[in-house]
Amino acid sequence: MTTLPHPHPLAAALLLAFASLPLQAQNGAAAEADASFDIGRVTIHAGSRGPLGTRRLLTSVDVLNEERLAERNAFSNFELFDQLPGVMLTGFNQGTTNGKVSFRGFNGEGEVNAVKLLIDGIPANSNNGNMPYLDMVFPLELQAVEVVRGTNDARYGLHNIAGTVNLVPRRGGNETLARAAVGSFNSVDLQLAKGIETERWTQNYFIGHKRTDGWREHSEADKTALSGQWFYKGGRWTAGLVLRAYESTAQEPGYLTEAQVRADRKQTNAYNATDGGDRRMSQAAIHGDAQAGERLDVSFRLYRNRFEDQRWVRFSAAGAQQERRADETHTGARATAVWRPTVPGLQAFALEGGVDTERQDNLNQRFRTVDRVRQAQTRDLDYALNVHGAFVQAVLQPTAAFKLVPALRFDRLSGELRNPLAAVAADRIGEINDYGTIRQPKISAVWTPSEATTLYANWGRTWQVGTEAATFKTGARVRDLAPSINDGAELGLKFKPGFDLDGRLAVWQQKASNEVLRRLGDPSGDSDNIGGTRRRGLDLQLAWRPAGPLQAWMAAAFQRARITEGAGPADPTRGKELDHVPRQIVSAGLDWLPGEGWALKAWAQHQGDYELTRNNDAGRFGGFTLLNLGLSKALNANLKLEAQVLNLMNREYAYAYFDTTANAPLLSPGAPRSVWLAISARY
Repeated sequence: MTTLPHPHPLAAALLLAFASLPLQAQNGAAAEADASFDIGRVTIHAGSRGPLGTRRLLTSVDVLNEERLAERNAFSNFELFDQLPGVMLTGFNQGTTNGKVSFRGFNGEGEVNAVKLLIDGIPANSNNGNMPYLDMVFPLELQAVEVVRGTNDARYGLHNIAGTVNLVPRRGGNETLARAAVGSFNSVDLQLAKGIETERWTQNYFIGHKRTDGWREHSEADKTALSGQWFYKGGRWTAGLVLRAYESTAQEPGYLTEAQVRADRKQTNAYNATDGGDRRMSQAAIHGDAQAGERLDVSFRLYRNRFEDQRWVRFSAAGAQQERRADETHTGARATAVWRPTVPGLQAFALEGGVDTERQDNLNQRFRTVDRVRQAQTRDLDYALNVHGAFVQAVLQPTAAFKLVPALRFDRLSGELRNPLAAVAADRIGEINDYGTIRQPKISAVWTPSEATTLYANWGRTWQVGTEAATFKTGARVRDLAPSINDGAELGLKFKPGFDLDGRLAVWQQKASNEVLRRLGDPSGDSDNIGGTRRRGLDLQLAWRPAGPLQAWMAAAFQRARITEGAGPADPTRGKELDHVPRQIVSAGLDWLPGEGWALKAWAQHQGDYELTRNNDAGRFGGFTLLNLGLSKALNANLKLEAQVLNLMNREYAYAYFDTTANAPLLSPGAPRSVWLAISARY
């Protein structure tokens, strides 16, 4: 079952089997349904006014609640996603470049960054689609994390290839939250959040600091985050300002050969002694929402993201140390309007439209260095990218049990590249590829025959273009490139067959034309076209929530990602699996709440191994199964003591990639067993 070469017939049979179960329907009309799935108790819900909420998306939406986020001891935020279904974790464990999340058959290597990152709805990817801003919001400040998997969300364009991740910060409240934790490897985690709310004003403040010696040699790191939110409510409108700042400094322990890992997993190489990095990020955003009429709501967002990164890294003994420098400023705006008229013959109707624009000013440089002393410059890319988009979607509900959501999105790109290092003067200015207007139709439907059964289906188109220098016509490339078009479809069933069990089963597929992969180690900053690809899979999620003290949940994702066409007729990768994509991702958890303030929580995560290269000729690596355990005791309504053991069984595992310079696999071992103690306060 784990290979699932043809999952769709099997999934259809399973959907029919679940649909035939004796479901516990309640009297009266079926409640308005969505396809979202909650992990833990979630308190956020889309209201009847304002923009259409994430839960209205008829696709695989998962929400992780604030309690599970606040309790999780994680030096980097990508680790928080180990409890979310179908999400792959890629743990580089290299200083400020620590790890990433990905899903729907895309890996986290950075060649194709297929997940749009949002902070309170504000776009927050770097130019190449990576998500350094993921660490900008510490867990105690988060109210929830929303993960949207699929291709039918019309709200976002650039980098929204397989879905989105939205970090939802706390807003409002009159309380002070504090958490202090100490852990293995001399780790310290201090967080403080303050909310102040009156009839008109809402204020939220946060400060957090983390530091660790790291479990490997030469892996000390620290990070600090600050934020402030100020919102004013004036009758039928609300306006607010949000400011965030983040800074991190870290050493990098480097990568090891298989023999080195067997000899001593904690070691570092002498040539990595000066590897490390400094990262600074900031975000400023203005929010505005208003009821412009009895049935009309409008909103706007203005934002500015600033990303400064300087990293020194040497991957192998055969290579040289590099200094990698990025300096990016992204300025953008979004405006949406939602109209909810009464339409004869329809139970409900809503029409939403929006426009967005983003201006990027990016500097990307690389130098060959020796112990952080520059020897020669190998990359000097200075480029501007402008992305303009518009979308419209309608929610049509002809009956209480059926809903249809057609949507259409358009995007256009412009910009210019300056490359002073180009050997030929004519190549020093690069014109952007004329991608034209990228049209993305989408449609979703849901049928709710009872409160216990929801069938949903969606189809949508997303897009991808080359990043960095690959967005532009440079060198001998004079013909305009077309965008890679990604068509995705999903069929799902959300069910509740009684006995306090609810779940979701879905099959999905995404097919891409002319997929573009970044050349990660190439100073040119260019990309390769690997041809057509197909990703498909089956997801199953279950949650058991009885009235008693015991609750359990599990999620399993089975997937395959293949190159279906290749870049040419003689391409040896045709028919091969895409690298770094595990065939299965499984997570499960058990919560026991016996009373008197005690809570015992255990959760496990499994990722299968993956091919190391697109030629599938370097072996399979990277699989792991980890078990974690947490125990907490509420001393009173305000104080709670917590203990947590991560990687309880002390399993050995590692991230791996194939280094072409060393012509061998190189590994970054994952952390061994670690123990954390914490005290949390809420006043």
